[in-house]
Amino acid sequence: MLVGTSVRRVAILGGMRTPFARSMGAYATLGNQDMLTAALRGVVDKYRLKGERLGDVAAGAVIKHSKDWNLTRECVLGCGLAAETSGLDLQRACGTSLEAAILIGNKIALGQIDSGIAAGVDTASDPPIVFSRAYQQLLLASARGRNAWQKLKPWFGLRPRHFKPVVPGVVEPRTGLSMGQGCEIMAKRWQISRESQDQLALESHQKATAAYQAGFYKGLVLDFQGLSMDNNVRADTSLEKLAKLRPAFDFTGAGTLTAGNSTPLTDGAAAVLLASEDWARARNLPVLAWLTYGKAAAVDFVNKEGLLMAPAYAVPAMLRDANLKLQDFDFYEIHEAFAAQVLCTLKAWESAEFCRDQLGLSAPLGSIDRSKLNVKGSSLALGHPFAATGARIVATLAKLLSESTAKRGLVSVCTAGGMGVTAIIERA
Repeated sequence: MLVGTSVRRVAILGGMRTPFARSMGAYATLGNQDMLTAALRGVVDKYRLKGERLGDVAAGAVIKHSKDWNLTRECVLGCGLAAETSGLDLQRACGTSLEAAILIGNKIALGQIDSGIAAGVDTASDPPIVFSRAYQQLLLASARGRNAWQKLKPWFGLRPRHFKPVVPGVVEPRTGLSMGQGCEIMAKRWQISRESQDQLALESHQKATAAYQAGFYKGLVLDFQGLSMDNNVRADTSLEKLAKLRPAFDFTGAGTLTAGNSTPLTDGAAAVLLASEDWARARNLPVLAWLTYGKAAAVDFVNKEGLLMAPAYAVPAMLRDANLKLQDFDFYEIHEAFAAQVLCTLKAWESAEFCRDQLGLSAPLGSIDRSKLNVKGSSLALGHPFAATGARIVATLAKLLSESTAKRGLVSVCTAGGMGVTAIIERA
């Protein structure tokens, strides 16, 4: 049975994550399994779930080794949950763990399960470095040999070039452009200034610093591998320091994206616990918020639209589902892949032409109150382990809502491949 007798509300009970660390640093010797297991164990310990069987755990990583084909299940087996808890690997680039939360939420809403964890992990410090396809084909040709000569013959074609390793890159296969190069094109198209990007980056660091100083992240971030907070947060940064940084993706003199207003390569993991209201009540676990809507979208970034503009389409579609306006939110959690991406999205929603021609709306969605944007800092300051960011945001927003009189928050995550994942979270 796919659907139960009624659709149930999806409770967000909270989450835990490792501190996010700049790649090739604190977690340089760790792999995805180490970090994801730690994040899951953090949830297990926090919510007293040791030995408990959950309905499902859905998680993923963008950069992972072929040996990690069953990554989530392996982490489940090592985190303290009952061995009978299933694990599912999935991947939607930077939207992976938000997509996982929507998937787990749908299962709870439909009555398939009563509880589950959505999570994500990534490391750029332990990338899968492999040999070239030419060397792979040589090895396979030898393996297919039916006799000694057939097995030996392919090796006469072995050349030094075969030993050149292939290192993964954050590059779109369809365009050959990195995400930063793609966002540079967007910034130029939408006329996003370097100064406005640096200002957004500065505010992200300031908000994150203030949040840590106020103790907001206590109970959300584990002590792990000698870190107790994200090590990319720069309390001492300034517009003057950011202005000194050189463009990182466009070296023609027209570039505006720098290391300061772009997210760094980051390692880390995050997990969030979801459940039905009855399951939470039976365990005396308070509900922080409800996951009420989710939406994914994609754009033709090869021929028409900017690479990271899909959230600009996903959000209005989700607003139609919820019968809400863009201004009907108390918090906006817009993933800061690049400052320019956030600013392009906001500008698109303010554009009558974009909303008319691309969204089919009679009027622009309008502006948001920027004081409600990423109020505890976001990816520019905290870092961005690709698949972990969605779970970080869901846990953060649920806590924000539970500690205030605010009613609802909007989540927006852009991803590689011209996709976006969005959600609405409401206070319990």
